[in-house]
Amino acid sequence: MTDTPTRRRLPSLDRVKKLPAWSALVAGTLVGGLIGGAYGLLTPASYSATSYVVAVPTENATPDAARGFAQAYGRVATQLAVLGDAQVWAGVPVRTLRDSVRTATSPDAPMVSVTATSARAEQAVDMANAVSRALTRHAEDTKGSTQVRLVQFSRAVKPSGPASASPAITVLVGASGGGLLGGLALLVRPGRAGREADDPMPAASVPGPATAADVQR
Repeated sequence: MTDTPTRRRLPSLDRVKKLPAWSALVAGTLVGGLIGGAYGLLTPASYSATSYVVAVPTENATPDAARGFAQAYGRVATQLAVLGDAQVWAGVPVRTLRDSVRTATSPDAPMVSVTATSARAEQAVDMANAVSRALTRHAEDTKGSTQVRLVQFSRAVKPSGPASASPAITVLVGASGGGLLGGLALLVRPGRAGREADDPMPAASVPGPATAADVQR
C-alpha cells in the first residue's frame, strides 16, 4: 500500500499570505516613492525661456489679416528656412533647435510665443531669442506681399528655476502612484474564503470492522 504524497506549499508563499491586507498598500507606496526619487535625481534639470512676437498690419491690411498671418508664422517658425538662420545666433545646430523649440499662437491675438528648452538656462534664452529674430526677419522680407510685419514684443529672459519637476515632487508622484497600485492589489486580492478553498479537504473517515458490526446490530 502506497501513500499518495500531498502537495506542500512553499514556506515563502505561506508567509506572504499571512501578511496583513494593508501591507500591499504600504509596499506600493514605498516602492513608488523610491522609483520617483530615483527618477528625480537621475534626470537632469531642464530650463525653459519664452519670447513673443506680434503681427502688426500695415495701412493696407486689417487686424483679421494680422491674426491669420500670426497663425501661419507660428507654423513656419520651426521650419528649416527659419531655423537655418537662427542657428547662427543661437550657436547650436538646426537639429537641436528643431527638438528644443516649440511655438504657440492664439486665435484671439496676433501673437506668436517661441519657447525653447535646454539643460542650461542661458542656452534656452539664446535659442528662443534667435528663433524670434529669424522669424521677424523672414516676415520683414515678405511684408510687401503680406502687408503684415512681425515685431519683437518681449525678449526671453533667464528663468529663475528649472521647468522640470524637483526630486521632492517626483517622490510624491511616485508614492501616490505606488499607493494607488497597492490599493488596486487589495481590491483583487482573494478573500479568506478563497484561500480556505485552496486548502486540501480532509479525507472522509471510514468506520472500522468493529464499528460497522455494531451499526448492523
